[in-house]
Amino acid sequence: NAIIATGSRPVNIPLFAIDSPRVMNSSEALELDEVPKSLLVVGGGIIGLELGNVYSGLGSEVTVVEMTDALVPGADADLIKPLAARLNRDFKAIHTRTRVTHLEEVNNGIEVHYESNSQQFVETFDRVLLAIGRRPNTDNITIENTKVERNDRGFITVDAQMRTSDANIFAIGDAVPGPGLAHKAAHEGHVAAEVLAGHGAVFDKVVPSVVYTDPEVAWVGLTENEAKQDNRKVDVARFPWAASGKATSIGRTEGLTKIISDPHTHRVLGMGIVGPHAGDLL
Repeated sequence: NAIIATGSRPVNIPLFAIDSPRVMNSSEALELDEVPKSLLVVGGGIIGLELGNVYSGLGSEVTVVEMTDALVPGADADLIKPLAARLNRDFKAIHTRTRVTHLEEVNNGIEVHYESNSQQFVETFDRVLLAIGRRPNTDNITIENTKVERNDRGFITVDAQMRTSDANIFAIGDAVPGPGLAHKAAHEGHVAAEVLAGHGAVFDKVVPSVVYTDPEVAWVGLTENEAKQDNRKVDVARFPWAASGKATSIGRTEGLTKIISDPHTHRVLGMGIVGPHAGDLL
């Protein structure tokens, strides 16, 4: 038997393929020798906002551009709203519905051309961070010599026991569909090992997600967005932290806790929190 746990790597797009140390991916952004005066983050998802938050805290002027309508696409808007409000104060600028069209190295940095609402803009930054996603490392392990199947994005297809379409091969982590999270990968590894040991383990796809920004955003289970997309009736209970004595005492009343439940059985289907230590609370 074998378990494929080859992880993932940052997505490379030809548009951004310029040979310059000033243009970096999320891994390279952890190895800088100095704090850039100005930083453009391309991608307003979890990785981009986390690293943008770090460099803003260190003193960089951070600008974020995101192609979609909102930050952290897919997350519920009411959870992202307090985060966006704080980042709008901490960052130099946040541009949604904005697309980068050209990068070019100049004497004093990277000249970035981008467009928003049919308008063209040009700005120069010390560094550019590409946080536009990751792709699975399944294209370089001669997987075609097996019966393992992949989807059109390169992720390996597995069942609830992490078994691929080749009965003796399992796959876990960033190599399979789902959020690219370390705790998800570790749990999938436990399931695969238990199945190989003869136990009847299965993977529960209810995986908590945390955005490690300030404030943190965390959610687990069914989101309100998913319920709307599935035309599923749910009850949503919201508790604004403005009504919390603890939040008031630390001066962080922008937070929110919400619980999504079945309107008939009252079973909790999902939960979301935004605020300091949201991940711990979840």
